[in-house]
Amino acid sequence: MAPKMERLTWPRYSAGADVIIMLHPDYQYTPLLVTAMASMVAYGTYDVVLGSRIIGGTALRGGMPYYKYVFNRLLTAFENLFLRVKLSEYHTGYRCFSRQVLTELPLIEDSDDFVFDNQMLAQCVYFGFRIGEVSCPTKYFEAASSINFRRSVVYGLGVILTTLKFTLQKWGLARFRMFSPKGRKLEATGLSYYSPGVVDKRPA
Repeated sequence: MAPKMERLTWPRYSAGADVIIMLHPDYQYTPLLVTAMASMVAYGTYDVVLGSRIIGGTALRGGMPYYKYVFNRLLTAFENLFLRVKLSEYHTGYRCFSRQVLTELPLIEDSDDFVFDNQMLAQCVYFGFRIGEVSCPTKYFEAASSINFRRSVVYGLGVILTTLKFTLQKWGLARFRMFSPKGRKLEATGLSYYSPGVVDKRPA
């Protein structure tokens, strides 16, 4: 799917929604968990819920390429170490957010590429939003879309860079607008979910 543009315009398809589901249109994830994930956010148990392919050990059985599984585990271990949380994975395409998360994070500071999703989770951790997970069976097959090896490597490097930025900011050694309360948010100074071309308003 397109990078940040599509992600930042989710609520334009559900104006006024308090709970927003992101489900990658690649046929790898079952939609049957939507109600359960939305309920966990709607009732205030978590601010963010992830559909994890790792919990339950279904990723490889569902056909996830082995190199992707290995990279997933290595990147997740790296992030858990430096972000000081314990998630089973950060790279799922199945996520549920409260409206508060999407309006309070400085999302305009994030990348326009696939690493946007990972940056968003790092921001959730940094700003103290509660993250929960549910086990999600997944299927990989020829007709399912997936980023290629080169894009996967670019994504992985972006994840490492995001994690290092998080750590440097936490240690007070550097400052990054993506982890700043003053970073640009979607509904600040005219930037709104409901405004067309919100990404185009980002200064050069």
